Parts: sequence; C-alpha cells; structure tokens
Amino acid sequence: MELGLYTFADVSPEPGPDAVTSYQRLRDLMEEIEFADQVGLDVFGLGEHHRPDYAVSAPAVVLAAAAEHTRLIKLTSAVTVLSSDDPVRVFQQFATLDLLSGGRAEIMAGRGSFIESFPLFGYNLEDYDQLFAEKLDLLLKLRDSERVTWAGELRSPINDRGVYPRPYQQKMPIWIAVGGTPTSVARAGMLGLPLALAIIGGEPARFAPLFDLYRQAARRAGHDPARLATSLNVHGFVGETTEQAADDFYTPQAEVMDRIGRERGWGPTSRAHFDHARGPRGALFVGNPEQVAEKIVATHRLFRNDRFMLQMAIGTMPHAKIMKAIELYGTRVAPLVRRETAKLEPAPTG
Repeated sequence: MELGLYTFADVSPEPGPDAVTSYQRLRDLMEEIEFADQVGLDVFGLGEHHRPDYAVSAPAVVLAAAAEHTRLIKLTSAVTVLSSDDPVRVFQQFATLDLLSGGRAEIMAGRGSFIESFPLFGYNLEDYDQLFAEKLDLLLKLRDSERVTWAGELRSPINDRGVYPRPYQQKMPIWIAVGGTPTSVARAGMLGLPLALAIIGGEPARFAPLFDLYRQAARRAGHDPARLATSLNVHGFVGETTEQAADDFYTPQAEVMDRIGRERGWGPTSRAHFDHARGPRGALFVGNPEQVAEKIVATHRLFRNDRFMLQMAIGTMPHAKIMKAIELYGTRVAPLVRRETAKLEPAPTG
C-alpha cells in the first residue's frame, strides 16, 4: 500500500506579527515535500483553494517546483477543482509537470468542497454537477488522444485539435476524489477510474459500503475491480508520544474546523469530541507511530485500499513540528504499515 501526505498549505487568514504568510508557507512546503521524498513516502498531494487561508491556488505550479527537489515521490493535486477550470489547461499543466518530474504527475479531480472558484471564474453553481461530468469527459479524452474532437453544452466544442505537450507517462493517472456521495462513487467505478475517498468525520467503517458500491459499478461497466486503485484521505498527526501528537494537532485543527463551521453552520468542536475522534473507531489518525500504524492497518483490513493519504498540516502548525511528524511517518509508521499490509490478501473484486 502506498503512503502519502497532502496539504492545503494553510496560512494565517488575518495579518499580524505572528502571521504565517504565503511566502513563508510555500518555502516551508518545498522542504516538507523534499523531506517526504527522502524518508521514503510514496505520494504528496496539494489541494486547490481560492481563499485567504490557503496558499495554493495553482497546485501544478507548486508541484513543478517540488519536482526539481525530489526524485521518487509521486506528485498529485488533492484536488483539482475541475468544475471551475478548463480541462485543456489542466491537462497541459500536469503534462508539463509529468515531463519535469520524469513521470511522477497525477491529477486528482473533484467538484470541490468550497464554492469560491465558481463565481471567480464565471461559472454558475446551478451547473455544479453537469460542469464536472462534461469537463471530466473532456479531460479523459485529452489524456487518451493527442488530437481531440469534443462537444458539450457548457464549454465551446473542440474540432480535431492537438493538445500539447504530451505527458511523459503513456497514460497519466487521473483519480476521482469524492467526499461520500454515492453517485460520485458509482460514476468513478463506471468510468474505471481510481477513487480517492475523503473521510474527515464520523466512523470510517460507515464508509466501507461506498468501496463496495464502487467495485460493483466498475464490474457492471466491464472493468476489473482488482485493477482499480483506491485511496483513503484522512486527517491525522504523528508524534513521539500520544499526548504530544494530540496536543500539537488539536489547537490548529480546531481553529480551522471552527472557522469552516461558522461558515457552514456547524457547531464548535471540543477537546472531548477530538479525543473521541482519535479513538480506535474515529476518523482522526492521531497518536504515536505505533498507534497510527495500527489504525492504518486496521482500516486497510476493512477497505482494502491501495493508498493512504494523511493531512497533517492543518492550520498554521509550526514547520518544525510538521517536519518531525513527516520523519516519524516515513521512518517509523511506514515500515510497520508496509510489513503488515503485505501479509494481507489483494482487494476483493466483487
């Protein structure tokens, strides 16, 4: 199973003497991606946001910079908000990244959990799902053919045009990222695309039927489910001790969740809720290396996922603590997980 990290590159939403600026966060991020490569992690992902509390609105640009500092780690968006972007430019940007990195680029396409990009780029939220479906169809055609003829309802048609450059990989991976909507899960299976499922709350076990739905939809569409990759994308943090991991992670994570909660009408979080969520059946993977590894393995037994992505840098957490957590994840968690998951049978195909 592949092990990776993803981040939205959080910055301070308000200026101040201790504010983390986009300038500093992006420079720290280069060190974090390079270090993740050095400690043997498999994947690093960057989310796309268009808000004052995140530094990355152009993942391909940041990942291209990281490509020059890394050797082996795969570089992916997490996610590309395809509904409000142009598939031609997305493909060209990631094809360029693929060339610069020697074949390590991936696209993780999703509809997005925030809506700021829709009015920013002139799209109607009422077309939310149709935009994604049409643009995904175009993106897949761009990947699979050098010259493209395509027509939809919400974008101008393309008539036998070549799109360049072509990527280094013969078939650059395009993942579908979902937050738990069954129709989105089934669509990914029907199209035969790898699936990334984000779980940021509740009990992960409740989401296991979605992977069953995905594999069933793939089989019905004529795809072999055993050949389709799946990923779990979760929140968590690794510390030398359980207490240190929980204390370091709670405050910045709670600030982010409460800020988003105020926008969406959620109630405030609490330490008691946080401590429950990092328990054996909760959605947070927070603890010492042995605890986090044990929970990853237990979750893998349930989902039989091929990839596990951990978002550790939530909120403006100190760079030194993130670097230490990456070290523990790569040098202590990863060997335990790889040893145990190697003993398990392949993913079910039903």
